[in-house]
Amino acid sequence: MTEMGMGRESVLNSVSNIDAAEVAAVRTVVLASADAGLRQRLRASLTGLRWQVREASGGAEAMAQLEDARSEALLVDSWLPDLEVGEFASVIRMMYPAMELLRVDGGVDGGARSPRRNELLHALREAQNAPVNDTAAWAAAPVSVPVATPAPATAASGAGARVPIRMPSPVRKDVDQDEAREREEQVRLESTRQALAVLLGREETTRPAAKNEPMLPEMIGASEPMRELTRLIRLVAPRSTTVLVEGETGTGKEVVARALHRLSERAGKPFAVLNCAAIPEALLEAELFGHTRGAFTGAVQSRTGRIEAAHGGTLFLDEIGEMPMALQAKMLRFLECGELQRVGDNETMRVDVRVIAATHQPLEKLATSTGAERTFRLDLYHRLAVFPVEVPALRDRMDDLGLLAEHILEQMGQEMPRKRLTTEAEAKLYEHSWPGNVRELMHVLERGAILAGEKMEIGEEEIRFRRATRS
Repeated sequence: MTEMGMGRESVLNSVSNIDAAEVAAVRTVVLASADAGLRQRLRASLTGLRWQVREASGGAEAMAQLEDARSEALLVDSWLPDLEVGEFASVIRMMYPAMELLRVDGGVDGGARSPRRNELLHALREAQNAPVNDTAAWAAAPVSVPVATPAPATAASGAGARVPIRMPSPVRKDVDQDEAREREEQVRLESTRQALAVLLGREETTRPAAKNEPMLPEMIGASEPMRELTRLIRLVAPRSTTVLVEGETGTGKEVVARALHRLSERAGKPFAVLNCAAIPEALLEAELFGHTRGAFTGAVQSRTGRIEAAHGGTLFLDEIGEMPMALQAKMLRFLECGELQRVGDNETMRVDVRVIAATHQPLEKLATSTGAERTFRLDLYHRLAVFPVEVPALRDRMDDLGLLAEHILEQMGQEMPRKRLTTEAEAKLYEHSWPGNVRELMHVLERGAILAGEKMEIGEEEIRFRRATRS
């Protein structure tokens, strides 16, 4: 054989070996079950169908197996000794969206559909001693792991001729977008792993450095408090955990709630908002839970409540501290069992809703006070504050003031000529204590833009506050 032929054969063999290894890895399945006998039966069935099987006796071990080697599918039992199966499945779907996820009872927990799902279902039925005609499944199983046929070599000459595996994109913009998506995917996977750590009750051993974590588009600023807030949002967003957003008036609590909804699996479902302080007490129950026709004077037709309207999505309860004590008991019942009853109706219905509540009041103090000062139920507080998130006040993140001002002026520039701040005006902003937080900053800049008139700059004299500056 000539030297050129030997070189070409060597390259093709190496490519074949790589492809074979990749195909073998793809045909790997992880079994997660505490039942050793079930795992043994599944292993026998899947091995007969030419699958590589990796076993795990619990959720944490299954996660380790998945991180150790790429797998095409995960078979999970209906009970795991260390994790709640539903939440474990949610985390797995977030981390491995392209992997098949099947329950041992044959149910599908989402994810991509494997081209060999019939083999997996056959093995599940066979392991549970159910009668099944396995002819189709066995016929579909390959006799051996297929090896991809390498592409023919290009017309390059010499012993070092290379086989092109993947051509780089000629458009730099596409490359940049791919890199950005890859960075975002890495952050998402890291956050999901942290969510699993919380699920396991372990310390976050892989907590990402705050300075390296990309900010969310809703979060303007790069200060340490905002990066910590971003980290907490990414951590809790993939789960259905109830979140209590705390912070002063004007800090942007609804922005945080919308970011939690956008990053969750409910992003494509409704996001309902109810301000408990904006609705009269007599109408709040009907607005929240809905009512039937004739339930009260003026109820000429049935109406769907905000909770029911948010089915499958997220309900944001702003100013939850203003909810009347009588209604808090009914809200607690809904949070505990997921059932609601319309006003005037005897029937109950189940609703799947994630609740995010927000308040500027010290709820814990209101719930633990005595006498007339106790205006909030302690049990409801604990049910809402499963994962508390505090939005920092503007005075605690003054490093973000410049970025916030630029962002607000940019938004205002869509409706009026774009203005900029003079150095003196910007210095005046830093002297203020900002009791109204970001909302006050928006109003001050809008007032300054109006006072500036036709000028393209907002000067120091146009920056006017309603309160004295900090001494």
